[in-house]
Amino acid sequence: MASRDDIKFLSNPNIGKDKKKYCRFKKFGIRHIDYRDADFLLQFVNEQGKLLPRRITGNSLKYQKKVAIAIKRARHLAMMPYVADLLK
Repeated sequence: MASRDDIKFLSNPNIGKDKKKYCRFKKFGIRHIDYRDADFLLQFVNEQGKLLPRRITGNSLKYQKKVAIAIKRARHLAMMPYVADLLK
């Protein structure tokens, strides 16, 4: 039997393996999400102004809900746009 070192791959077998996503709020100990900090909240919306889902941001359910509420409050107070073209 050939060992793993003898096998030659046509492409790197590690391609497509992404780093494990993590909740940045748990990692850095952020407990409160401020709706007045629009620059921070822009990390969680795409170019059209839509909320990014958990599977992309890596947030936990608890903090994703808090981010969604903060973005909605910022939109209501006109600190962030509801709809935008090329927001970032």
